[in-house]
Order: sequence, then structure tokens, then C-alpha cells
Amino acid sequence: MSYFSSAVGPEPRGGGVFCAYPSVGSALGASKHAGGRSAGAPAGPGPLALTGTPGTGKSSVAALLRPWYSVVEVGEFARRAGLGSGVRRAVVVDLARLRQRFRRLQRERPQDVYVGHLAHLLPVRDVVVLRCHPLELDRRLRRARRGRAREREANVGSEAIDLVLREAIGPGRRVWEVDTTGRSPRQVASEVRRRLRRRGPSSYGHVRWLADPTVTDYLLDAGP
Repeated sequence: MSYFSSAVGPEPRGGGVFCAYPSVGSALGASKHAGGRSAGAPAGPGPLALTGTPGTGKSSVAALLRPWYSVVEVGEFARRAGLGSGVRRAVVVDLARLRQRFRRLQRERPQDVYVGHLAHLLPVRDVVVLRCHPLELDRRLRRARRGRAREREANVGSEAIDLVLREAIGPGRRVWEVDTTGRSPRQVASEVRRRLRRRGPSSYGHVRWLADPTVTDYLLDAGP
């Protein structure tokens, strides 16, 4: 079973094939896995998934985490492992095999952070979901010239309805929202670092974009 979308879409049942437009930010690269902990090192609290709608700042924040943590960009990891292939402007990823590779990597060379808008689909306990006000997200995507107009609208719509957050929530998981609106990558990275150190109970639900009339007006103007 496959799913195709210009934004992050739901996980296929049975762990089949996931298809989604990739974030256009700079890839951190699976070739940098050597920065991970050596096999047999203390397990610690386990890896963290850093996820969010394209444009919320995942790659910028992850780059600032690298001096302290080992970071793997999931899309690049999938491509280098031969698990991702291009279809038009999208990337198709075999999720079942990606999860297998993830488990193998964690056994052999544990990593601290997995970043990308597919990261929350990996079998990790802890997830940070970056959020951004939809109108600011639209400005960011336009300024970066990321994707076509319909793709940008799809991503903004996904952020407005909390799509990635809803996908990330699950039994036994700890999920934390971090609002990036009006904040620098350094400020956001500092908050994510605190979360990596402290973990703690889940914290989400304080972001309600659809309560903002400007957001609903944007969605109505975008139309089907």
C-alpha cells in the first residue's frame, strides 16, 4: 500500500510504502553516522525523533545540535541505504525496511537524534514536533522557494490541522511540541537540548492554529 502527498501523510497500515515530498533543507547526511556512540556504550534515555512539517526548521535546529549529539537525517539515511527512490518530485520510502535499518543502526552505533518529517514514523519513544504558525510557515516556504504553490499550500494546511502531531502521538510515547514561530533556530535548538537532557512527561496541545481566524481564512482562500 502506498500513499502520495505534497505534505507529510499518514502512515500506511502494515508498514508498507510511504511517499511524501521531502523537506528541501540541507541534509545532514547518513555518512556522518561515525559520530554516534560506539557499540556497547551506555544506552541512556534512547534516541529522539525531531520532526515537523517541512519549513518548521528541523534541519537548521539539528545542525545546531551536532556539537553535543549525533544526528541522522532520515531522508538521506533512507536514500543512502537504498530504501528511498524518486517518483516525480517525491521520494518513496519503504518504511518496514527503514525501521529494520534503524534498529540495526541503534544496535551497532546508537544515535541521539533522528531528524526529518518521517522521523516520527520510526520506532522511537520520544518525539519533538516543531510547530510554526501557518502564515509564517507560508512566508518561510515562499522565501526559500520551496516547492510549487500547491505543495506549499498542502504543507501549510497540514500544519494548520496538526497532522504531524497527530501522527506522532501513540501509546507509550512521549511527545513534546516546540513552537518555532518568531524564534531563531538557536533559540529553538536550546529548548530542544533542554528536552533531550530532561525528557519528562509529554507536553502538547497548547498549539491551536485553527482557533486563529487568519488561518481559517487562508485555508478557505486556498480552496480544494
